[in-house]
Amino acid sequence: MKTFTRKLTAGISAAVIVCGALTALPVTAADSAVSLRIEGEDLTGADLWTKIYENELPGYSGEGFAYLTNATLGFTMEVPADGMYAITVHGAQILNEEGRYQTVEVNGSEYHTTVPYTKEWTDFDFGMVRLNKGKNTIDFVNKYGYMAIDYVTVTEAEFPDLTTASAVPCDPDATPETKALMKYLHSVYGKQILSGQQQIYGGGNQVQTTIRYDAATDSCVDSDGNTYEIDRDSKDKDEQGNEFYWHCTGKDGQVYTYSTQNRNYTYNNYNNDINLIHEMTGKYPAIQGFDFGSYCPCYRWDDGVADRMIEWTNEKGGICTASWHINVPTRMADYTLGEPLDFSKTTYTEKTDFVAANCLKEGTAEYDYFQLCMKYLAAELIKIQDAGVPVIFRPFHEAEGNGGKDGKGAWFWWAKEGAEVYKQLWAFLQDTLENEYGLHNLIWEQNLYAWSDDSALWYSGEKWVDIAAFDKYNTQYNRHDGKTSGPNLDAETGIFYKLVGYVNGGKMVAMAENDSIPSMNNMEVEHAFWLYFCPWYDTADSPFVTGEKYQDKDEVKKLYNSDFCITLDELPADLFKSSGSDQPQQTTEPKQTTEPVKTTEPEAKEGLRGDVNLDKKVDVSDAVLLARFNAEDQTAKIESQGKLNADMNKSGEPDGDDVILILKTIAKLI
Repeated sequence: MKTFTRKLTAGISAAVIVCGALTALPVTAADSAVSLRIEGEDLTGADLWTKIYENELPGYSGEGFAYLTNATLGFTMEVPADGMYAITVHGAQILNEEGRYQTVEVNGSEYHTTVPYTKEWTDFDFGMVRLNKGKNTIDFVNKYGYMAIDYVTVTEAEFPDLTTASAVPCDPDATPETKALMKYLHSVYGKQILSGQQQIYGGGNQVQTTIRYDAATDSCVDSDGNTYEIDRDSKDKDEQGNEFYWHCTGKDGQVYTYSTQNRNYTYNNYNNDINLIHEMTGKYPAIQGFDFGSYCPCYRWDDGVADRMIEWTNEKGGICTASWHINVPTRMADYTLGEPLDFSKTTYTEKTDFVAANCLKEGTAEYDYFQLCMKYLAAELIKIQDAGVPVIFRPFHEAEGNGGKDGKGAWFWWAKEGAEVYKQLWAFLQDTLENEYGLHNLIWEQNLYAWSDDSALWYSGEKWVDIAAFDKYNTQYNRHDGKTSGPNLDAETGIFYKLVGYVNGGKMVAMAENDSIPSMNNMEVEHAFWLYFCPWYDTADSPFVTGEKYQDKDEVKKLYNSDFCITLDELPADLFKSSGSDQPQQTTEPKQTTEPVKTTEPEAKEGLRGDVNLDKKVDVSDAVLLARFNAEDQTAKIESQGKLNADMNKSGEPDGDDVILILKTIAKLI
């Protein structure tokens, strides 16, 4: 059994039990900067290295270092309660100048980071991971490897202050409704999570009907004899010269569209996904996701998204977010500006000869094309702004793709030329919409990832962004729950706090898209306070809402009906008509919890730690009282606030360890 190097900080013991070593006292992150330090050569499976072949790496601590090659290098660590810990490797990487992908496995679940090239001993952040009460196994796995490890530290997580995020839109001319929404979002951020759901767009969820146009009677009628109001402005002719109308409307307001293939009328059930959520939970989401992808110059058509967004906010009281899956020609030579192009010859992926940088260069075909893109987008956004509806707008999403600042990992055309061109394109779009089209109802949300330090280079900066967002798709891979199938309820806490770091705490961070919704327990225990979540829509191939491999329906229902989660019925009634509120409001009766609310005494709040007898100081009398209480001395009475103050190790109940911690506090060891 290896002997691990301990590092004591502030005169106290480390908050771990390591491989059978003496039990140490549990402490919080505020008490100790380091919970564990272990020399690389002391890792299980490690050999002692003092240089990497002919390469000298002076300045290591201990006898030498470990080199991650063929064997897994690891250790075990015991902690007193479930919680979040940060893993840092003091190491070097001299094999790949472009960086080397590394993997740490925690209790069988993998976390990844890219370690940059350096001959100097450097601290590499492997992120924030959850350790479970009891023993935990931490291994560095050689999937790509070849990393030198001088020593590893594991520290209890220190969570940044989320209230420093801005509540003011980056657009100084933002509409009153937009300012009100930003203020409301800020009021719930770090305390609760807003529920969301993406709806299908374009021609999705198409429903066939028996409605047909009868030229003889010049009417739209179904098989039951019901008639429908014709949109006379939508008159057209088919290839045979037969007249028809593109749209008709039922008495319930449902709009139907003519199908040239079947010569009947159809409609799209855009509310399918929020209805599925309602069937599952009894609640509707507070946020609904939309998309402006139908307004591409190649095949522009109106799928009614502006009207749906206006209805969702002004009639239902919900919040709108929207992405922009804007296509470009796969081959620019196939396209004539302003002319339709077969959909199969367009794409929003990186597989196109469309040059994104040319969007900023007058006189290029791409510039003219992108001007049309913005014109058609602005036309819809103006309708929405005129209706007083603010929008969380997420253009050019998932920019980094699989990683890298050069764009080689990009999935979409807007990112394939790298981070700098992407940020220029973002600024160009924002400047054009605000200053040319007068659009000021947008809350600008930018997708970021956390593959490596390069990921932060995609952030456009505080001047251009209101919300940073992450798209979570890890049900099939990169799981942290040790399972190979079924819903993945990860909170992705490490990624959340990396994004918080990218924006220096100055912006709110959201989960703008996801497959499985994280569990409430994971988010609360791990302090993963995403602003909102928003699963992608249901399809036969990928049933993100109803599929058993994507959602744990019991957990979704539990989350939706908790006080932690805000649903449509709990949004403030005057959300878009006032300057916002400092606290979340409810427009209906509060949710019922599974346990009765205690009314015998006021709820205990964070007080002076160690002040058991509530005399506003910490001395030996507090330790004595707690020791008597733990020994079940019936005369030792402690009020609820005193119990909370006594719980020094945050285990949920005061115990014998807390007595020792109080004594250490008195002795100024803590």
